[in-house]
Amino acid sequence: MPIGTLRLLHSRLKNSLQTLLIMGGLALVLAVPGYLLAGGLGIVVSLGVVMAVAFASSRVPARYVLAEAGAGLLDRHQAPRVYRLLDTLYERAGLTQPPQLFYAPSSDLNAFAVGTRRDGGIAVTDGLLRTLTLRQLAGVLAHEVSHLRHGDTRVMSMAAAMTRLTFWLTTALQISLLLMVPMILAGDVRLPWSLLLVVAFAPSLSTLLQLALSRNREYTADLDAATLTGDPEGLASALNVLERHQGRWLATLFGRYPPAGLEWLRTHPPTEERTRRLMKIDELPESSLHHPLGDHGHKPAEINERPGPIGRRYWMRRWR
Repeated sequence: MPIGTLRLLHSRLKNSLQTLLIMGGLALVLAVPGYLLAGGLGIVVSLGVVMAVAFASSRVPARYVLAEAGAGLLDRHQAPRVYRLLDTLYERAGLTQPPQLFYAPSSDLNAFAVGTRRDGGIAVTDGLLRTLTLRQLAGVLAHEVSHLRHGDTRVMSMAAAMTRLTFWLTTALQISLLLMVPMILAGDVRLPWSLLLVVAFAPSLSTLLQLALSRNREYTADLDAATLTGDPEGLASALNVLERHQGRWLATLFGRYPPAGLEWLRTHPPTEERTRRLMKIDELPESSLHHPLGDHGHKPAEINERPGPIGRRYWMRRWR
């Protein structure tokens, strides 16, 4: 069934609504132990801590991880063709900041966005650049550009902060239950069943909601990448390559298909479902019909020079 502009808009609205509902669920799960510990003040303090932690973690730790991984900043003369591709994707995505591409000397096939749309970039591994064609790389880069465009790094940082704080609050509730054991045994206090239920299920429920949010943002980024490149087949092909290279451990452990219940514990949706959705996209907005690579998509990405690690001082200078 063709997916035109109206259906693309419908899919985006649906994914956005799902994001709001999941974030609301995370906030509700966090609010319950906060309320049991300190009433209304506990809810306010908990949500305030989440906002502060999410704001800080979305600006610093991702860059710190890049430095720890030995990543380097690729200049334009080192990867001119990839930067021309990124320029087009940034322009179509409405990102006004110049693109930044980081190189990690790892044989893994991976790419990820760091920072925000105002001061962020995309990191790619050496294995990814050596394995994918430019057409496939365009789909992967467009996927990461979409994460920057929609602020997914900050959304996921907030979700992670909610999950961690829920775990800490339920740990505090467990300690309070242990302190109440003598009074419960003496019959002075009734067994607080509501407290037991919160302690038992809140951390797991929060984790499952966080994983569901991650899968939701991946679907949204796939759809957005197809509109940016005008080539959903390119991203679908890249996903299949990544699955062949990095999904082998699942085949080794579980046979060809992992157990169905395992899907709930994934940060990314199943590749089969992602490619199925991409291949259903037959109509795209007029602005995305011209592929940014022209007729050069079958060629590999060329890196003229591998950069050295940028180190921690680079990030310190960036924020002065």
